[in-house]
Order: sequence, then C-alpha cells, then structure tokens
Amino acid sequence: MNGVGWERVRMARLGGEAAVVGTRRREVVDLRQVSSQTVRLGRVQPQHPSHRTIYCNDSDANFIARFKSNSISTTKYNVLTFLPKGLFEQFRRVANLYFLMISILSTTPISPVSPVTNVVPLSLVLLVSLIKEAFEDWKRLENDNSINNTAVDVLQGQNWENMPWRKLQVGDIVRVKQDGFFPADLLFLASTNPDGVCYIETANLDGETNLKIRKALEKTWDYLAPEIADKFKGEIQCEQPNNSLYTFTGNLIIESQTLPLSPNQILLRVMMNSMSVPSKRSTLERKLDKLILTLFGGLFMMCLIGAIGSGVFINRKYYFLGLFDDVEGQFNPNNRFVVTILTMFTLITLYSTIIPISLYVSIEMIKFIQCAQFIDKDLHMYHAESNTPALARTSNLNEELGQVEYIFSDKTGTLTRNLMEFFKCSIGGEAYGTGITEIEKGQAERSGKKLSDDAKSDTAVHEKGFNFDDARLMHGAWRNEHDPEICKEFFRCLALCHTVLPEGDESPERITYQAASPDEAALVTAAKNFGFFFYRRTPTTVMVRESHVEMMGIKQDVSYEILNVLEFNSTRKRQSIVCRYPNGRLVLYCKGADTVIYERLSNASNDIRKVTREHLEQFGSAGLRTLCLAYRELTNDLYEKWNEKFIQAKSSLRDREKKLDEVAEIIEKDLILIGCTAIEDKLQDGVPVCIETLARAGIKIWVLTGDKMETAINIAYACNLINNDMKQFIISSETDAIQEAEEKGDPVEIARVIKDTVKNHLKQCLEEAHRYLHVSGQKLALVTSLVKKGAHRITLSIGDGANDVSMMQAAHVGVGISGLEGMQAVMASDFAIAQFRFLTDLLLVHGRWSYIRLCKVITYFFYKNLTFTLTQFWFTFQTGFSGQRFYDDWFQSLYNVIFTALPVIIVGLFDKENVYFTIYVLLSTFYFYLTLLLVPVVALLSDFFYLGIQRWFFPYNYQIVQEIHRGEYEGVGSREFLEIGNNLTPDEARSYAILQLPREKSRHTGFAFDSPGYESFFASQQGVFAPIMAWDVARRASVRSKRTSHR
Repeated sequence: MNGVGWERVRMARLGGEAAVVGTRRREVVDLRQVSSQTVRLGRVQPQHPSHRTIYCNDSDANFIARFKSNSISTTKYNVLTFLPKGLFEQFRRVANLYFLMISILSTTPISPVSPVTNVVPLSLVLLVSLIKEAFEDWKRLENDNSINNTAVDVLQGQNWENMPWRKLQVGDIVRVKQDGFFPADLLFLASTNPDGVCYIETANLDGETNLKIRKALEKTWDYLAPEIADKFKGEIQCEQPNNSLYTFTGNLIIESQTLPLSPNQILLRVMMNSMSVPSKRSTLERKLDKLILTLFGGLFMMCLIGAIGSGVFINRKYYFLGLFDDVEGQFNPNNRFVVTILTMFTLITLYSTIIPISLYVSIEMIKFIQCAQFIDKDLHMYHAESNTPALARTSNLNEELGQVEYIFSDKTGTLTRNLMEFFKCSIGGEAYGTGITEIEKGQAERSGKKLSDDAKSDTAVHEKGFNFDDARLMHGAWRNEHDPEICKEFFRCLALCHTVLPEGDESPERITYQAASPDEAALVTAAKNFGFFFYRRTPTTVMVRESHVEMMGIKQDVSYEILNVLEFNSTRKRQSIVCRYPNGRLVLYCKGADTVIYERLSNASNDIRKVTREHLEQFGSAGLRTLCLAYRELTNDLYEKWNEKFIQAKSSLRDREKKLDEVAEIIEKDLILIGCTAIEDKLQDGVPVCIETLARAGIKIWVLTGDKMETAINIAYACNLINNDMKQFIISSETDAIQEAEEKGDPVEIARVIKDTVKNHLKQCLEEAHRYLHVSGQKLALVTSLVKKGAHRITLSIGDGANDVSMMQAAHVGVGISGLEGMQAVMASDFAIAQFRFLTDLLLVHGRWSYIRLCKVITYFFYKNLTFTLTQFWFTFQTGFSGQRFYDDWFQSLYNVIFTALPVIIVGLFDKENVYFTIYVLLSTFYFYLTLLLVPVVALLSDFFYLGIQRWFFPYNYQIVQEIHRGEYEGVGSREFLEIGNNLTPDEARSYAILQLPREKSRHTGFAFDSPGYESFFASQQGVFAPIMAWDVARRASVRSKRTSHR
C-alpha cells in the first residue's frame, strides 16, 4: 500500500510492535503535485503564540481545542465545485478565453456564422480537458479513501480496537505493527524491544532509503500493554506546526516531571515542508504566447481593414441591396461609423479561425506520447544493473531539453558512482595506502608519464566500502608501528563516532551496515577490517569486537557507553560523540572537515598538524574525499558541568538548535589530532565521453562541488571537463582584500569588495569556458539562478541527493539520478535517469527531436489556419466587406479539431530530417500496409452509409432531382416570361426586375439573397425574366418544373 507522505516503521531485526500517541503536529499540509494541486488538511487553532498543549489519552480535554480530524483530502474538486472550478482553470488560458468571447459574439445578430461554428470546437477542447481533470481527480479520491479507511489499533479503555485512520483523534494512543505505516504524526512511547528503540524508513518523506533509529524516552518504556497504557496521562507542550522535517521542540510533562522531546521521539506521517514545486513553462510555450499575440494583432488589422472598407463601400447607389430608410443599423449608409463598428465585430467572429483552438490540445497530446512512448521506453537509457528505465515526470519540458545551453551538475553520486571505498589514510603523521586512483593516472598521462598498478600484497582487502592495501596496518600489523596507541584511537574513532545501524548476523562476513551516507558505512567497514568490528548498537551502548589490542590474535568484546551524540549538519560540518570506556575513561571523538577540525586543535597537535595537512593535499589532488579525526580526554567534573548545559539546551522550547550548537562549541575544543581518512568515489562509466560529446554540441557545463580546489581541478581533468589546451581562470573569495573586508564585519563593504574582485577576475576571461565551481551545497541554487537570470539561457541542473533539489528547481529543467542517496532528487525532478551518461541521449536525441518536431507542428498550425482564414479575408473584398461567410458552418467548426488534426500529430511524433529513413521505417511495419488497405475501404463505406441515409430521409433533395433530369434540355426562352422594356440596357433591366421581387434578406449579410447564384431561380418563381447565369446549377430542375407548369 502506498500513500503520500507515509513513514514506515521497520523492526526487522528487533521485531514486535510499538505504542505511540498521536500528536498530529503538522496538521496543515501544503502538498504540490505534478498537476499543481493543493492539499489542505485543516488549520491549527493556536493556543499560545509560541507553543500549544496536547493532552495524552484525554479526548475530553483535547475537545476544547477543536483539533481537525485525521481525514485527508488531496482532491482538487468535489461534486459542487468541479464544473465551476474546472471551467475557471480552463479559461485561465488566453486562447480558451478568446474563443469563449468569440462564441458569445456568434450568438448575436451581427455574427455572420452560426454559433455552432465556434461553440463546437471550444466544447470539444473543454470536454477533453475536463474529462482528463475528472479522471485524475477520481484517482486521487480513490487514493484518499484507501488511505483514510486504512485500519489501525487504537486504545479504547484497556483494549486495542481496530478503526480507520479518519476516526483517529489527537491524543489517542495507537499501536503500529512491524512494516506498518504511521496514521499520523506520532510521539514514540514504547516498543517490544526492551531498550525502547525502533528502526524506521522515511523514503516517502525525504527520499532517504536508509534505516533511521528512533528511541523512546526511558520514562515511557513500560506503557506497552493495553492495561498499563490506559493509565498513561501526560501533557505535551510543543512548537506550533512548521515546515522543518528534521527538528522538533517540545516537552512531555508526566507525573510532574518535564522531559525534553527531540526528533528522536517523533514519528512523522505528513509534513508542511513538502516542497512547493515551481510551475515550469518551456521557452517555446512562452514564445508561442507571443506568436498568438502577434496573430491577435494581425487579426485586428484584418478586421480593421474590412470594417473601414465596409464603411466606405456601403451606399444607396447600389439599389439592388435594398438599403432603404428602414434598413438595420449595420447596413445604414446614413451612419457609416456604426456600420464600421458593427462590421468590426462581425469580422472578428468571421476570422476567429486564425487562432488555432486545437493547438494546445494537440501539443499536449504530442508531448505526452513523446514521454510515454519514446523517453520512458528508450532502451538506450535503460540501466540493466539496477533495472531502472528513464522516466519523464512531466511532459511540459520535452522541447526544452533540445535548447539547453548550460548544465549544472553535482559531483558526488552524479558524476561519480557514490560507492565510497576506504582507500588511504594518515595516522599520527604517517600516510598509509599504496593504491593509485584514476585521477592520479590521469595526472601522470597529462605529464607524459605512465603508471601501472603494482601487484597487490597478500594483505590487500577489497569489499564493498573498503579497497585498501598496506601491509603495515592489516591483520594487527599496526601494533608494530612507532605509535600503536594513536592507531588504536584512530580505529576506535572510526568504530564509535557514527550513527550506523548494523543488520544481519553478528559476524564480519554477513553483517551489513545501514548508514545515513555511504561515507559513514565505508568508515565503519574500514574499522572492521582493521580489527575493530562494530556489530551491535543500543540507544546507550555500542558493542565493538576488538582484535590484536592486548595481544596478537586475541579478540574481545568491548561495550562503550554512548553518553552524548553531537550530530552532523551542514553548519557544523562535524560530528562528535562522548563515550565512556568500561574502565571509566571519558573521551570525546570528533570527525569532520579539515577546516573546522584544525580550528579546534590544541597546541599538543602541532607536531603532526603540518604533516597531516600535506597528506590532505596529496589525497585531495588524487581526487579522494577527506575527513579529519580528533579526540579529547574529559574529566568527570568537566563532563558533568557541560552535560547540565547540554540537557538545558535540549529542553529549551525556543532556539533549541542554536543553543545546542553553542553548547557543543564549549566541549569541542582543545582536540588532539589523530589523522585523516581518504575515500575514493570512482567516476561512473561513460562520464568523460558524455561530457566531451555535450561540449562538442556547444553546451557549457558547470560542475558544482564542495571539494577542495585541487580536488575539483583534478576531477575535472579526469572527466574531460577541462584539458591541457584550455586556459584556467581560478576565481576565489580567499583574497587579501576580501579577508580584510570580512575582518571589519561590515556586510555592505564585504559585498562591494567581493563584487569588485569577482568583476575584475571575470574581465580577464576572454572567452567562454567550462567551469568547475567549488561551492557549498546551499549555494548551488544561487549559482544556478544567477546564470539563469543573468545569461538568459536555458539551464539544466542534474543531481542525485536531497541537497540538489533546490538547484534542480531553480533551473529550467531538473534531472534527477536515481542513485544511493535516496529518491528525493528523483521525486523533485522533471526527468529521471539512472546514469549521467544517459544525458547525451536525453538532450541530443529526444530533446532535439522534440524541439524540431514541435516547431514544425506550430508552423504547420499557423500555416493551415492562415491559409484557411486568408481565403475568407480575400472573399470579403468580393462581397462588399459585408461579412459574408465563404465556408460551411460545420466545415469551419471541424477544420481544426477533426479534418486536419491527424497530420499534425503524425508530424509531431515521427518527423525526422532523414525522410528516406522515415519511409523505410514505415514500409517495414505491418501497420502501414494495414492502414493503406483500410483507409480507402473505410472511406468508401462511410460515403456509402452517408448517401444511403441521405436518400432515405431526404428523397426529394435538389441533388436527386438534378440527377433525375440530367441530360434534359435546359434552355429558357424569353417568350415564356414577362419581358422588360427595351428602354433599359440588359444589365439595368436585370437589376430592375430583381429589385421588384419580394425581399428575402439574409440574416447574416442584409443582402437580398444568400448567394447571387440563386437570382434566376427566385426570379423564375415570380414569372420575371432573368437569364440563367453560369453558376446557377443547383436549381435547374426546379426551374424547368416551374416553366412546364406555366404552360
């Protein structure tokens, strides 16, 4: 069962079930789907400006607050709002609104065409769009009902009762079983695991597939059985609903004791921080709007010319028009201004076909098929190893792919495999690891050298996360190093300072590690191979099986008590733990970026600081990811004083994160440097070739990374982003002028200095070049927006992690890679692929084809509509600018939506530059010959049924009479008619005779007849001599019958 925003609880290793209390902390949900729908799940009634209160297991007390129900609705419409709201959404399009106005005009007397001419195509377009909206909303309703009716165990008295989610109330105690989904935002009370932990998967919330640990407060561990849980009474004071998924501030008051709550006790189902996905419109669509506005201008000019012509042409000297005093205002020569205005509206209705009403529908249909059939099913973009095809998550941006000029790419997981392997390290100023990276090989080749892999030693180990070869450290050999104690600290730091969860058998061969990032898993795997095997975790302890510590070959299981965890975040750039050894020793282990670790080192680390810095630069030049490791010995008094401040910060309801960072700064100082690690992340297959191909296509590529400058440059060489023939420009903020401005602390001055410095550097760049930017993750979106708005070019961002989402949304097109960092990047993307190399086919094949085909479709539409309308325009000059229509109503109505629809769609789907190849493909398919056979058969059958029905219901039709009298004498003699005096010329006599006829005005034009071709027919009915003209063929049989009766 799937549900939007569900969080899944997994206790695969621990088993059992969990008791939780419903808080529904985030009751306001703003969830934007691909279709830009808005989901609102009620509004919180604030109880206090800063926090609110929830009473546990006390529905009467919570009733006063009037919390919203747990039922959700993600539908866009209901029975009452579907038609008005659906029509409102459709008429937000300028074209639809225009045709609505034309349809209204066609119902007025000034319209020369029947209302059906404009109402039918507009109705068809609206009907198709509304059916699509109704179908999508019905699917959402079914999904809502499925979710709302999902059963959950709720405590009623001293029994668990099964009830649907929609009936769940704030403050209820619920029981969630293994592999179940959370029915609401919950406070974790107890678990069948005796230490009160559970493992949850949050892939539906944040895209992360790694298991995360949640720990209940020790005070609530016993509230598991229904008899005991029924006695649970408490009060939750927490922050108001907000959009933070990873933070929570609140307290649980139970038995007059206040206990701080953190995200470790919160189990989320839905959240307010679902990203508001921006509505992206392609550049071609925006240009299309401008073209339609241009057509509006052309339409106005055509109507203006016709209206002025009508005002000039109207005159009583054309007596055969019957423009007497009682003539209607549109044809009154006495008021030419009114004639001009009314004719203007008449011609607007008549020329409305110049705007193609079916253009948008046809383009949407073409784009949808391009995505569903061409992109999603392209075997060239199918990754067999992961069984992952390409996925077009939107069909609005197909042609945008063919216009991309700038690509912004993340490095880790996008260009690389995100399969981290422990490759080298530095311990106590000594470098270890003999392997050679791909980057080092590339450096050697550029300098004219050739490196070959040396034969690996017998101690080399290569497994997932570990690819290390150095006999000095393997199998306990580190005991023989000059400082084995610092080696032990290094390995223990790797084995203890992390949040990794072990799964499977507690043996080195079968155990697997669930980590928040591949880096952490690689470091723990390295500790295992060095003899410090982490195999079990509880909320308060970490179990490590240590080898060769006391004596070679001796193994012992050691339990380390984890007292505090200072978690990693993008601001701190480090992670620390405080642990107690079995002998009572207190140690703080810290790992993080070299810049933050070096700032916190004590003077005791001066000996190895410089050497380790050199090793860091060597590892960075080899393209390796580095971390520094350090530790600090703590006394009991120091720790107790610090822990009091830490507990106070954790209990704070305001600025908790800020206070925790401040407290961490107190203890994370005077560190002793242990060494550093170097992890390799190899490039994906085909990345250098892909980048080279895209560069040859004229696309500028920016790779955004947080690596060191040297690492960034070397990786750029390895993936063919830059080469020795290119001139490098390094623009850095680490200049003396900028540092001086930063020391002054004036933000305005800092901004001015940075702007001037960067501008001076950019002036040195004489030509466009590929760029490899060294920036932090939070600046990716800013860089993308800067180029997007500054260069006014089509941009594409590609990434694989949650930190890339903002960058992808800031670009015109976002491409997500389904990698190892979860699915959040894919969920926020416009297109999803499995490997970076597939970008070549996505842009240069599908993007190019889509762009070319849609351009031809739009041109084709404008051509056929202009041809259709200009014919009517020229006909207006032959009808005295009266607005006489040239086409039949039904033909004009169905011209776009039926008669000319299929050729346009075929061009949009199958057109290629190589027409011979297209013909070859068509001739090689069975359906081509089947169509060739069936089309004439269907056409003949349709004509047969049409003529049969016509002759059955209208047997005396003029066409039939004409067929009956085919070949008979059609001459008309003047003896049988009243002749006109010879004092008039033949033309004057004809006009005068026709003028004497009873008036039969056209309701469309005001003229005497709908067509001059019927003049002789009406004259003959009155016994007036009017010679039959060449165009009068439709009424010949009737004329003959009338003449015979006169005899």
